[in-house]
Amino acid sequence: MSFRVPICFLFLSLLLAAPQISADESASEAKEKEFVLTLDHSNFSDTIKKHDFIVVEFYAPWCGHCKKLAPEYEKAASILSSLDPPVVLAKVDANEEKNKEIANEYDVKGYPTVKILRSGGKHIQEYKGPREADGIVEYLKKQSGPASTEIKSADDAAAFIGENKVVVVGIFPKFSGEEYENFIALAEKLRSDYDFGHTLEAKHLPRGESSVTGPVVRLFKPFDELYVDFKDFKAEALEKFIEDSSIPVVTVFNNDPSNHPFVVKFFNSLNAKAMLFINVTSDVAEALKSKYREAAEQYRSQGVSFLVGDVEASQGAFQYFGLKEEDVPLIIIQHNDGKKFFKPNVEPDQLTTWLKDYKEGKVAPYLKSEPIPGTNNEPVKVVVANSFDDVVFKSGKNVLLEFYAPWCGHCKKLAPILDEVAVSYQNDADVTIAKLDATANDIPSESFDVQGYPTVYFKSASGKISPYEGDRTKEDIIQFIEKNRDKPGQEQEQAKDESVKQEQGKDEL
Repeated sequence: MSFRVPICFLFLSLLLAAPQISADESASEAKEKEFVLTLDHSNFSDTIKKHDFIVVEFYAPWCGHCKKLAPEYEKAASILSSLDPPVVLAKVDANEEKNKEIANEYDVKGYPTVKILRSGGKHIQEYKGPREADGIVEYLKKQSGPASTEIKSADDAAAFIGENKVVVVGIFPKFSGEEYENFIALAEKLRSDYDFGHTLEAKHLPRGESSVTGPVVRLFKPFDELYVDFKDFKAEALEKFIEDSSIPVVTVFNNDPSNHPFVVKFFNSLNAKAMLFINVTSDVAEALKSKYREAAEQYRSQGVSFLVGDVEASQGAFQYFGLKEEDVPLIIIQHNDGKKFFKPNVEPDQLTTWLKDYKEGKVAPYLKSEPIPGTNNEPVKVVVANSFDDVVFKSGKNVLLEFYAPWCGHCKKLAPILDEVAVSYQNDADVTIAKLDATANDIPSESFDVQGYPTVYFKSASGKISPYEGDRTKEDIIQFIEKNRDKPGQEQEQAKDESVKQEQGKDEL
């Protein structure tokens, strides 16, 4: 069973509010000089090669987010142009036909996409900073400087480490040698995700043993044990240590924006994702969190990541999973293939037992489904996740099935056409025209790849599945059905032929 739209994209878009971008100046008040370079297919390569560090925005003129970013990006460019050396910001209209080859080369799949290009374009990095001018400036100052910052005093350490982020600090007896070089190389690789620092004196650091001389890596974090040391400087081991240590035992999702980076890391993980949703003001909230953390400590090394969410802040999750507040407290686990497991009204003492049953394969998968309609008399039949097998696979009929979204304009245009097609087949008992709201129901079959709306498939009576990619007219759809359908009795003949082939195979053996 698979829900094909990636969880990281859909779920996070519902959970985390999009950055709010505002301009200090209206377009009419903008300065005459433009500090953002305009690049296209004719000058892109030559310009990139001239710069050791350049930031490029790929945009589309019609994109609302691009329009909001534009004045902030220009303002940041004007400030960054005065640095020594200056930091250059550029933009490319990726919607322009002549520039699409560049957009493809840089894997542009949405707008705006911002990339940091280093060493004449040899190294490409995703921009992961803010979208308002001051934030852009501060982020790019760090990105354009050294990959790791030297910490020379306790004041340096206090200003650099802070309280709400993950910071990686290397402690060395000298700034040379294999360990130091490996650390700096990894800092360069991961600089967009973490802040790196290095020091000769552990006594400057706010936490941890102050007498060590290293080499040792100390990772500071605003959760769990607050810091952890590591002494293996092999690149792969050090990177894994940083990645593993920078994820909380239990990620917290609430209305505090400082938690959002950790929520993003949680959903980007390849692990199964366990999510406990609670009312944080309830009498059992603390008991639930305590037992859940115990379970997380037990199972986190077995391919499961853990998150606890406040119901008030988690309405996007409830919409995505089709959950109800009367099910709270609840736990749901989602795999990256979309398969889900669900326990409503869970009690503290049930958490560990239920997780044990899940790991042992004793918990049946959960499907998000609308109720099966009590009456289904319209020409186009309504299908939900819980009626999918009966209507599509077990009916023995030829089924044309539309996967749609209620808000989709193209789906709304197609609806009356499908009604006409369905009316044309009202007297044909072997053909069903159906629809499924893919935003309210999981798609309980890997046979249907739904990446956008509307998506239309045809399943013949004998089980052959074909995507419909023709024109959205009544005539074309009917012609497609007639070409691909099994006629009455044809399915039985095909089954008979298959049976004969099987018997012949046995005789040959």
